[in-house]
Amino acid sequence: MTPAAVHRRDFLRYATLGGIAVGGAGLLAACGGNDPATSTSGSAANGSTFGNVAVQLSWIKNIEFAGEYFALQKGYYRDGGFGTVDLVAGGAAGTGVEAGLDTGKIWIGMSAPQLTAPAVLNGLPAKIVGATYQKNPFAIVSSADKPINTPEDMVGRKIGVQDSNQLVFGALLDANGIDAGSITVVPAQFDPSPLANGEVDGWVSYVTNEPITLAAKGFKNHAMLFADFKLPLVGESFTVRQETIDHERDKLKAFLVAEIKGWRDAIKDPAESARLAAQVYGKDQNLDVAEQTEEAKAQQGLVVSADTADNGLFTMTKTLIDDNIAALKAAKLDVSAGDLFDLSVLDEVYREHPDLRA
Repeated sequence: MTPAAVHRRDFLRYATLGGIAVGGAGLLAACGGNDPATSTSGSAANGSTFGNVAVQLSWIKNIEFAGEYFALQKGYYRDGGFGTVDLVAGGAAGTGVEAGLDTGKIWIGMSAPQLTAPAVLNGLPAKIVGATYQKNPFAIVSSADKPINTPEDMVGRKIGVQDSNQLVFGALLDANGIDAGSITVVPAQFDPSPLANGEVDGWVSYVTNEPITLAAKGFKNHAMLFADFKLPLVGESFTVRQETIDHERDKLKAFLVAEIKGWRDAIKDPAESARLAAQVYGKDQNLDVAEQTEEAKAQQGLVVSADTADNGLFTMTKTLIDDNIAALKAAKLDVSAGDLFDLSVLDEVYREHPDLRA
């Protein structure tokens, strides 16, 4: 696991700078040129219907964006009327998705409700129009011999928590009525070795990362998803400015159609997803194909749900939206559903292209 990959869990992404959410993930990097590993989707000719767009990823170019890689590789963006689609990688420092939208440096970004909500509350006219991850990947990973199955199981035990993840961990405790004083929080970095060494009983992690790398090293483990215990926040949410919804609706629908096609391919082929991540689009990240394949399989449980099987990828039911709003309130972010979410564009996509549900 690369140092960059570990910092993906940096919950400082939910901090604000200049009134706009920024942080350790979802950060703006320079737009790529025409190298397949940095951008292109077909021709960059200005004669395309919708022209060229910058799409900001929430992190480095790893397996999390397999659907986007397929959309580039198979020309789905080009077929939808776009010229060049620049996948703008995140990094360890820089401007966040919401700030990029605010300044016009990007047209759309993959973010998270915890990021977009504070920006909206601070005046950014932006909305979430869909979500790749139906569940956020935050988890408590523990030994399979002494598993932590519920938040209550953490009482009386030692939990490794990174400084930057204190906020989300606190939100988990608050949402489940757990007294923070009943748990011994051990300050941690991002290397989960203290868990494998028995120094702590649990570790704040991403379910698609540390459990896989620990298992590969022979440490059998169990992961408890925050999303399964009253913190059901979505992740990799498509975020745009309100004016895009109002004045570029057809362009946004065309983009979402290409995304759906790309992610349908990614779900069907984890091995090719991993190859594209490690050897093509993220070839400068020193990613391991085998590990990326396992992560591709793991993230399918975050992307696909019973609701997406019925309604289509990226969709959010009213219940899921309401649950997200409640979870945000548990994290001290009091925002209304109407101010944060607009799924009407995605609804139109599926009405116009019912075959995309299959």
